Amino acid sequence: MAPHALLRSARLQAGLTQAELAARAGTTQSAVARLERPGANPRVETLAAFLAAAGRDLQLSAGDLPGGHDAAQLAELQRLTPRERLDRHRAALRSVRGLTRAAQPRHA
Repeated sequence: MAPHALLRSARLQAGLTQAELAARAGTTQSAVARLERPGANPRVETLAAFLAAAGRDLQLSAGDLPGGHDAAQLAELQRLTPRERLDRHRAALRSVRGLTRAAQPRHA
């Protein structure tokens, strides 16, 4: 869930207005409104503090990406030029074709 939606949901579940949450967090209503806007990107500490003011605890966890993507490998590929990526793709395709041919039964 995006930070803005998480904060808004926590505030509404606590039955608080933006002004009431701001008072609990020691800030202004406009600060709460900014954090609740789509695209808000608060620091983890900021989000945790505002959630705590709404009676919630921020819990973070890390897990594997869906589909088994390797973030380091993806970052490496993104550094390549389109031409270099295409060359790698062609080399991989040649390799797969060679393996496919090698795996086919030989007729005598």
